[in-house]
Amino acid sequence: MTATVMSDRIYLDWNATAPLRPQAREAMVRALERIGNPSSVHAEGRAARALIEHAREEVAALVGAAPRDVVFTSGGTEANALALTPNIGGNGPVRERLLVSAIEHPSVLAGGRFPADAIERLPVETGGCIDLATLERRLAALHGGALVSLMLANNETGVIQPVAEAARLVHAAGGFLHVDAVQAAGRIPIDINALGADFLTLSGHKIGAPKGVGALIRRAEGPRIGDPLIKGGGQERGARAGTENVPGIAGFGAAAQAARDGLSSEPARMTALRERLEAGLKAASPEIVIFGIDQKRLPNTTLCAMPGTKAETAIIAFDLEGFALSSGAACSSGKVQPSHVLGAMGVPPQLGRAALRISLGPTTSESDIDRFVRAWINVSAVLLKESRGIAA
Repeated sequence: MTATVMSDRIYLDWNATAPLRPQAREAMVRALERIGNPSSVHAEGRAARALIEHAREEVAALVGAAPRDVVFTSGGTEANALALTPNIGGNGPVRERLLVSAIEHPSVLAGGRFPADAIERLPVETGGCIDLATLERRLAALHGGALVSLMLANNETGVIQPVAEAARLVHAAGGFLHVDAVQAAGRIPIDINALGADFLTLSGHKIGAPKGVGALIRRAEGPRIGDPLIKGGGQERGARAGTENVPGIAGFGAAAQAARDGLSSEPARMTALRERLEAGLKAASPEIVIFGIDQKRLPNTTLCAMPGTKAETAIIAFDLEGFALSSGAACSSGKVQPSHVLGAMGVPPQLGRAALRISLGPTTSESDIDRFVRAWINVSAVLLKESRGIAA
């Protein structure tokens, strides 16, 4: 990928969005030169269709799926909404309950097309993993008929969830499992069939594709998408109407291919960088809290907090120092509230308000990490001094 440093800035917010990969940019430019509607039968239409189908193959390959099982959407949120419906299995039994972990993305917590009183949030353990014993009990109490949604890796902590174990419980109870793999794709190997996920969500811009394109993917011989969210024409085999976003899909395919090519080396490199980062932070600030540190995590993600500081102040300070990172808290109406993820993990609100997420990507280097650690020493000292002065 091209460098993500703007002048002397360093980008450490890859979990929010990844810079556009050059391969994706090139594929999009080529697609923009195609004038045909992919539903047209003439040569121009067939050329546009060929771009979509090639991209479908690449996106499918990223997660071990068959191309025919990939449905392109406008992004991860739409893909989640498409999956979360009581009629997800088509002509099969209606799923009367939706069980979601308490740390899911807001688009999953919203429940899609399930009524509010049919949505149930399941607890997680203090390390950030879903409580499988509670899941098993709830599935047994419901006597089947449930749709369960569980993310593969959390977008804030990076903690990888026990999806395969959950899938066995869900299927034994006669339910379906939807997996939001938006943050995991391209960062760890994924095989939808090995996971046991019936449906899996991806988002293009998390892997270096353009914003505004995603996919819902079903496992081989799994339940079909029987209740389209967007109805109209017969595009995407009837699962999602509307003329396809050919340039976006082409970019998605190219980014998926590049991400899959990087899986042979990037996870190990990212892990080494993350360990370098966390060792530097702990050496500089022994009191620092790193969330999910004892769990299996994405190799590129660190969510940490310096007790006594505030995330919104820290983000501004680091921005002025030339670093882009984010908070573990969600903003609403101009006020920073404690992260629902950390709240579900039992983290005290005051510590949650100090959480900072540092996420790395293909162009992150050792020198970037070392420079950030040096900045951390200076910024954290100033913030702690200010907070103690206010407290005094």
